[in-house]
Amino acid sequence: MTHLVRPVREADLDMLVALAEGAGQGLTTLPANPDTLRARIARSTAAFGRNSADRQETESFLMVLEEAATGRVCGTSGVYVGVGRAAPFWNFRRSIHSHFCTELGIRVDSTVLMLANDYTGATEVGTLYLEPGSRVNGNGSLLARARYLLMASAPARFGDMVIAELRGWLDEAGDSPFWQAVGHHFFQMSFDRADYLSGTGQGGFIADLMPKFPIYADLLPEPARKVIGLPQEASRPAFHMLVKEGFRISHSVDIFDAGPVLEAHPRDLATIRDSRARTIAAVVPDEADDLHEHLACVPDLARFRAARVRLRRVSQETVEVSQSAAALLDVAPGDPLRCVGC
Repeated sequence: MTHLVRPVREADLDMLVALAEGAGQGLTTLPANPDTLRARIARSTAAFGRNSADRQETESFLMVLEEAATGRVCGTSGVYVGVGRAAPFWNFRRSIHSHFCTELGIRVDSTVLMLANDYTGATEVGTLYLEPGSRVNGNGSLLARARYLLMASAPARFGDMVIAELRGWLDEAGDSPFWQAVGHHFFQMSFDRADYLSGTGQGGFIADLMPKFPIYADLLPEPARKVIGLPQEASRPAFHMLVKEGFRISHSVDIFDAGPVLEAHPRDLATIRDSRARTIAAVVPDEADDLHEHLACVPDLARFRAARVRLRRVSQETVEVSQSAAALLDVAPGDPLRCVGC
């Protein structure tokens, strides 16, 4: 089955709600709330349609993975510009506080968690979800890497810091040991409720109720200490994909479940670094010689599409694409193309 990544459309709402319901509470940025998702579709449509290279204070780009033959939506991914500009973006910054007693020859190093807004203004990649039946043939990689091709297509709009948050470790009952040790005591609500409020833009309670003083990790129960910075099992493939792409583990963790926050400069991401701008010289038969599969996209954001397609390079600036590729990406000779490794 051939798939492509494209901007979300208003007509996708019902399928998007179904995906959100399938994702459950594990994906904060994809709540199963039709009104919230409808508003996010509208913001994304406006962002993709804006014909300017200038960076906005905040923008939201939401994409879907579509089965080309049926039009069915089976996955999502997103890019969010200017996190923390419209509403505070909170995390815990981990640091080491060292205490010395020269007289007794004792040194104690303590991990301290401090509420912070370190990533205000950064670009976040997230909302990566693929229904279980479609987790084959590299669809997850396509969905994830399409975000970086989007950023490579209009770099000025995305800034110089990219982050990714991953869901923290959960026990066999689906509970977060860190939440039980920290957030539960301050918010007086369930983890799922806090997660839902945050995901639907109602996160003001975090600033109102979260402690402003440092939390010494040594004072937390051992189950909570052990999971600080650990992703949940279901997020491990995404974690390894991010690291392979070029993200590095930061000193910050999520305030609810202590999941890891990863960060990178866009130029350090492999998909961006290895992508090149080309022009389509010709469309050739699918059976033509020397065609090789590459990840490629239409760099015009208003027409953005990304897929793995067959093409061949014919000069320093041009490529020829197969008929199937031209149909899938809706391109013709003379159109620009951005491709990886071509």
